[in-house]
Amino acid sequence: DPHIREIICFALEKAGMKTVAVSDGAAALQAIERRALDLVVLDIGMPEMDGLEVCRRLRHTSDVPVLFLSARDEEIDRVLELEMGGDDYVTKPFSPRE
Repeated sequence: DPHIREIICFALEKAGMKTVAVSDGAAALQAIERRALDLVVLDIGMPEMDGLEVCRRLRHTSDVPVLFLSARDEEIDRVLELEMGGDDYVTKPFSPRE
């Protein structure tokens, strides 16, 4: 979601971090391959390739921390996100300070 992406980038940049924003899962993998990143924030519901698949592929080559954003808030969804290689998750809606 462009609005959520903008809010996250704004909050991270305000905290002194540099961001790279993309709009879909395939572009996320390309961006990750081109740069050494300190953190990857993945929305579960991305187009082209969902965040779980991006994380699954990323884990074959990298141990960069992955933070999932998800509208799913059931325990089984959170467990799946962590078992797929995520390091933490935030459920939507969320506060930028969170």
